[in-house]
Amino acid sequence: MRIRIVDAFTDRPFAGNPAGVLLLDGDGFPADGWLQDVAMEVNHAETAFAHRLPAGGDADWALRWFTPVTEVAMCGHATLATAHVLHTTGTHEGPVRFATRSGVLVATPAADGAITLDFPTAPLTPVAVPDGVAEALGAEPVAAFDTGANVGDLLVELADEKTVRGLAPDHKALAAYSARGIIATARADDPARGYDYLSRCFFPNVGIDEDPVTGSAHTALAPHWSARLGRPDLTGLQASPRTGLVRTGLRGERTLLTGRAVTVIEGELYAGPDA
Repeated sequence: MRIRIVDAFTDRPFAGNPAGVLLLDGDGFPADGWLQDVAMEVNHAETAFAHRLPAGGDADWALRWFTPVTEVAMCGHATLATAHVLHTTGTHEGPVRFATRSGVLVATPAADGAITLDFPTAPLTPVAVPDGVAEALGAEPVAAFDTGANVGDLLVELADEKTVRGLAPDHKALAAYSARGIIATARADDPARGYDYLSRCFFPNVGIDEDPVTGSAHTALAPHWSARLGRPDLTGLQASPRTGLVRTGLRGERTLLTGRAVTVIEGELYAGPDA
């Protein structure tokens, strides 16, 4: 089987968020243990596994995502990476519908190479800032929100861009406050630099201290910042060391995530599920 490493939410190699992508033969998924072993071997934030579905259904491909330690309910960058592989290899033309644990997710390519994902908008619920979060994060949040089951994070707004960029959290301590981790965000100091808000994402509960660029987090960031800034269409910068840009479009119960991707590595996977 061919396996690829794709950098997502970037237009250049060695930036954005790398994901493993494996298009499977047959009409089902191999055993979960093998999928987890492959994801552990790839050792990126997520590895995506997809197989083709019969024609005429609600979706074209079935899709699952694994971190090196567990399966996750939703992943934006690995979905973008999978759509990129399908389109650049000629395996699928036009919009592709993925059947996932988060429902049917659609990825639509544009003529310029960008891909737009149609994801469910995260339901934000204001919550009191939990005791200890400021100490674990290293900064005092000005507001906090639960992001619902699909995302599974605590979203915290911080005072300014400098505070977000300067975070050096205690990752072990952060694990106590949500199912997956913490999204830290602030308004951009200068939107003329090409982004309206920025974020950093820390996911200790799924084995990722800091995620480079997180599509799923932007389904929560989009409604938060669209409400704050009064516009449905925005651009978010994830200020990890690799960095990446996500264009967000709030459409009620759906959020559009637009970005680019670059295939960096392509190789042969010899250790198949029957090995």
